[in-house]
Parts: sequence; C-alpha cells; structure tokens
Amino acid sequence: MGKAGRFACIFTPMALTIASLICLIIVGLGGTNKNNSTYNNLYFFRANTTDINVTPTDLNIPHNPLTDAIINQTTDAAKDALDIKDFYHVSLWNYCAGDFDNGQDKVTYCSPRKNQFWFNPVEVWGLNNTGVDKLFSDELRSGLKAYQEAAKWMFIAYVVAVVATIVEIFVGIFALFSRLGSLATTIVSTVSSIFLIGFALTATILYSTLMGSFNKAVKQYNIHGSLGHNMFVVTWLAVAFSFAAGLFWLISSCCCSGRSNKIKYGDESGRKGNYERVDSPYGHRDGAAHFQTGPGYQAPHHGVPLNSVGNKATAYEPYRVTNV
Repeated sequence: MGKAGRFACIFTPMALTIASLICLIIVGLGGTNKNNSTYNNLYFFRANTTDINVTPTDLNIPHNPLTDAIINQTTDAAKDALDIKDFYHVSLWNYCAGDFDNGQDKVTYCSPRKNQFWFNPVEVWGLNNTGVDKLFSDELRSGLKAYQEAAKWMFIAYVVAVVATIVEIFVGIFALFSRLGSLATTIVSTVSSIFLIGFALTATILYSTLMGSFNKAVKQYNIHGSLGHNMFVVTWLAVAFSFAAGLFWLISSCCCSGRSNKIKYGDESGRKGNYERVDSPYGHRDGAAHFQTGPGYQAPHHGVPLNSVGNKATAYEPYRVTNV
C-alpha cells in the first residue's frame, strides 16, 4: 500500500480524535466569560428564579413598618432582599448569574473557576441563616451531598479524558510509521473513551436527577430547574468522535502496513524476477533421453535410476531467478 496509503488510513482516526478534543475544550469553556454569549449558553443546569415567590415571613424578618410594607410588595421586592438573580447557569468550573433584558439572557456575574466545583443554592442565595433554608434545605440536603461527591468524580473524569485525548494525538503520529504505533494509539484511545463516557454518563445522570430533586424541593417558591441542551450535545458528540476514533485506530493496527507489496520471485527492490536455466552438476543436457558426462565420469547414485532421471517427462531441471 505504501506510505501514502498508510497516511490515508491514519487520517480518519486522527481527525476524529482532534474533533473529540475540540468538543471537550468547548465543554470546558462554558461559563468562563460573562461577556461571551456562546460561552454563557454552555451550562449543565439552569435555575430560573424569575417568578420566585418568597415572602419576608419566610426570611424570618422581624415585624416592623418596613417589613410590613415588604409583605405587601411584589416578588421583586423579596428577590431584592435575597439578592437573587433571574437565572443561574451551572457549568463545569463555576456558575454564572444574570437577569433577563427584553427577553434575552444578560449574564452579570460569573463566580471564580474552581476545581471539582458544585453548585450549592443555599449558600449562593444566602439562605444559610434564614427561614427559607429551614423550609427546603432538608429536602435538598441528601441530594446536594450526593451531587457534591459525584461532581468531584465528574471533574476528574473530564481532566483524565482531556489529557488522554491529547496524548492520543501525539502517539497517533507514530501510527503513521507502523501498525505497532496504531496498536499503542488504540490503547490510549480506549482509556480516553472510557473516562469520557464516564464523564458524559455522570453529568447526564447527575444533573437529570438533581433537576428532579431541585424542582420538587423549590416548587412552592416557583423556582424551576432545567438542563442545558447545548452542553450535553457537545459532550456526547465528544463521546461519539472518541469512540469512532478508537474503532478506526484498531482497524489501522490490523491493516494498512505502509510497506510496498513485493512482487513474487522479486528481490528486495521489488524488481520482477525471471527464470534462467543453470548447469546441472551431472553434465549438459543434449535434448536426448540422457545426460552427457565427461570422460571417466561416474554418475553418483542417489537411489533414482538414470533412465528415470533422463526421462523428459519426469526429469528435474534446475533454474535460478534473474532480475529484469
């Protein structure tokens, strides 16, 4: 097949691996820049607090003329008391919050990026010492604890998947030269795919479960949770690209050797061979039914009658291959 064929065989899995890495990078960019609308639309979970309904009584505020006035105010007054935004986006590293501006999301704050990040609404919304915390944090407590532990594993799986994918690209360069290189790349690709699938499954199950628990716990406050479809689409695209790349790496380790096909009976340079008759050690053949020998020559005995050797139908004539 040659080097050109080998390159063509390696191009597909290499392109798929790079595509998987790009998807992983996009996942990591979610929520990293509050001024970038593309990044702001990349989130795993969204809490919509636009229609939140919290009264000052729930906040355990003492009664006085001011608080009595607040009781009669709209939801916006209660939100201002808690400093709650219209929405919260939970990404891999942090969360972003903002308000709706003419029906459009306007992110005004993104928290500092943190390894093994998890979103704690009680802490973020400052409900630790309020009546609201006592009302629904018990329902969320077990769910948030499981979410915290799963978020750590999810982050570790993501980091390992990114590193393994980068290593896969570099090891894949050696696959251009041999099928052994393809085999090594296949092993690295398998590791990458395992952790990437683990990351994607954990994120999908984790946030789907969290959304159900969250909506149940805060339903009375008109707070709604939803999943970020863009983030999950990109995540599972990374899985698909990684799995396909591993499959093609495996195929390239079984075929596409990169060596030129040798012509049968040719030499190492691939030149075609020709037959040429060589002299028999028993003398020159004269076309008759026997070998001509020199004076005094005694034919050796090899257990085969000379008349059989001289038989044109069964005689063996030695040849050698010559290059053309």
